[in-house]
Amino acid sequence: MDDCGCWQVVRLLPQAVVRLPGPPERPIMEWAELLATGALWHRLSEYRDIPAGVALAEVVVAAGGAPVDVAPGPVTELLGRALGALVPAGEDAKRLSLAGPEFGEPTADLVLVPVHPQTGEMWQPRSGAVPVPMDAALWAELGFPPHRTRLPVVGGLPAGVERDDPLPPHSWYPFRPSTEAFRYTLSRMPAVREPWLRAIYDQGW
Repeated sequence: MDDCGCWQVVRLLPQAVVRLPGPPERPIMEWAELLATGALWHRLSEYRDIPAGVALAEVVVAAGGAPVDVAPGPVTELLGRALGALVPAGEDAKRLSLAGPEFGEPTADLVLVPVHPQTGEMWQPRSGAVPVPMDAALWAELGFPPHRTRLPVVGGLPAGVERDDPLPPHSWYPFRPSTEAFRYTLSRMPAVREPWLRAIYDQGW
């Protein structure tokens, strides 16, 4: 089962499955190796709204209903508008930032950290900040945006040659995390039974 607004689901019928020897298990890669080899990067394109919706739900629950002050930068572009609608600004706001391997640990109350793509374990900060899990590919895109250049890798342009490349693609509307992924993630959390979170779940944005 596959839908553009939901996670993929695969269900196997026991009587129709024949087990065969599989390839040897891949060794578990350390975070440094994942970053060095580029194993975390892949094209999310427009489908980044789904993991963003999941991360948004995790942030709202981790904040416990308190306002969230998002550090300027890519996290604001990803979640700032949605958080402003779900938990309006006010006193005693909790600061949200990005943290993880090879990235450092900024001063914040909540930190978005990657989930290991092989083990499913969340990277743990050394500070007292509350870790909030995020899809590793989306985290890598925010923390280490790919460097794109339109110049030749080796050498330069011949004399008299001018480039007229189109501008990089730019969305016509502000980014919006997936509402379906946000609500689906909340529905699977025990905290959704609490009145304040149930109100957010019912309200949406």
